[in-house]
Amino acid sequence: MTTRFQHGILFTDQYQLTMSQVYYRLGLHERPALFDHYFRAYPNYGAHAAGYAVAAGMQPLLEWMDTARFGEGEIGALSTMKGRTGQPLFSSDFLGWLRKYGDLRNLTIRAIPEGRVVHHTVPMTIVEGPLVLAQILETPLLNMLNFSTLIATKAARVRESAGDGLFLEFGLRRAQGWGANLATRAALIGGADTSSNVGAALDMGVQPSGTHAHSLVQTAMALGMGELGAFEAYAEAYPDDTLLLVDTINTLESGVPNAIKVFEKLRRQGHKPVGIRLDSGDLAYLSIQSAKMLNSAGFPDVSIVLSNNLDELVIWQILTQIRAEAPRYGLEADAVIKRLVFGVGTHLVTSWGEPALGGVYKLVSLFDRDTWKPAIKLSENPQKTPTPGRKAAWRVYDSRGRASADVLTLDDEHPQQSEALNLYHPTDAGKQRTLTPADHTIEALYATVLDSGRRVVDVPDLAELRERRVRDLARLDPGVLRLVNPHIYHVSLSQRLWELKQNLIKEMRKS
Repeated sequence: MTTRFQHGILFTDQYQLTMSQVYYRLGLHERPALFDHYFRAYPNYGAHAAGYAVAAGMQPLLEWMDTARFGEGEIGALSTMKGRTGQPLFSSDFLGWLRKYGDLRNLTIRAIPEGRVVHHTVPMTIVEGPLVLAQILETPLLNMLNFSTLIATKAARVRESAGDGLFLEFGLRRAQGWGANLATRAALIGGADTSSNVGAALDMGVQPSGTHAHSLVQTAMALGMGELGAFEAYAEAYPDDTLLLVDTINTLESGVPNAIKVFEKLRRQGHKPVGIRLDSGDLAYLSIQSAKMLNSAGFPDVSIVLSNNLDELVIWQILTQIRAEAPRYGLEADAVIKRLVFGVGTHLVTSWGEPALGGVYKLVSLFDRDTWKPAIKLSENPQKTPTPGRKAAWRVYDSRGRASADVLTLDDEHPQQSEALNLYHPTDAGKQRTLTPADHTIEALYATVLDSGRRVVDVPDLAELRERRVRDLARLDPGVLRLVNPHIYHVSLSQRLWELKQNLIKEMRKS
């Protein structure tokens, strides 16, 4: 089986192509259109839920768009498709148009920049351009941005839970195919310090991290070297980078004592050991006992790496248990916690508990007769009725400098210049409030990242992406950051946008 078409412009859904041919037949294929990409609800992991999300995935999408086009191979493949009667599914004139114009260089994208905090129902991405091209982009855009945002959000929650502790991502073996590379990139944006994924880590400019698995100890034992022999061999190969997995046999009776023997030998040779890794059992209890043994042997500073199905809630529980139990064993809890390193794999790269972000891509405006006409769809569920029109998004900060609301307006509105800003809940007419802009700081959220296919912003490095996340999270109310039952962050519509939406709903219901 080949992968000839899987990574190019045919990385889309069939219905995008069949709809596109209908647009072509109607003469609408080059009509300027506007699509919004947003998610309706934050990730909910079952026992706990997020109160925010972190945008990620734009750079991989733009890189894909740079080379995605309908070449001879793609046109040839589409020409072989047949309808139910055996007739060609796609006509030669439509395919000819795709051959000539079917790349993504005529699209413009505005977006909330990668790394920034984003909120439900606020468009993260706005795509403008010829209807057919904007339509075909839907599937790859949702695929890359939804997944990356999902993982960056999970990583940000782990980062918040782990505090200042080193946080490693090593989910490559458990991730969904090549999506592991997107996951690693998103995890690094979301707060992971580094990753075991060598290629993806190097592409992001960070040193990959890793030590050894149980198989090294098992091999040594099968050959009669024992656990101690395995540790000695590893230390001989990496005397200044020795971090030993100590739970293959018995953590406290074998693993840690043997690690200490190796550490003592390294110390006599002038080397400083890095630490141990715990991958099973009661990690809080074992951390305390291992710290006590290492302290007694004169190694109070070596790291204790924890792994085994960690996530933000498990890390929080481990730290809570250590704070309660460490003093019973004569240890300072903060000293134990300070030396911990968190290795997070499966639960991070699969977003355990919430496998997909419910991001959608909706047509909100269409150019007709020298003007943009707002578009809307109705649903029995008001949450699924998109907000129409060409819009701008603003973040409102209160007198404390805390983000208090995201506000959607029509794109010709300037809320910071208003004397009073009337805000409406997106779906509940009974929820309204008025803000005085003079008492608040109002920030425009969108930046143009692609202008008619031309990149207009520099590619940010990882440090800048992380700084955006850190800055935005620091300005959220602590209640929104809670791991469990977070406070609701307000998203509102301006009065003009609210009225436009309600008028369109009435008109559609009449028709």
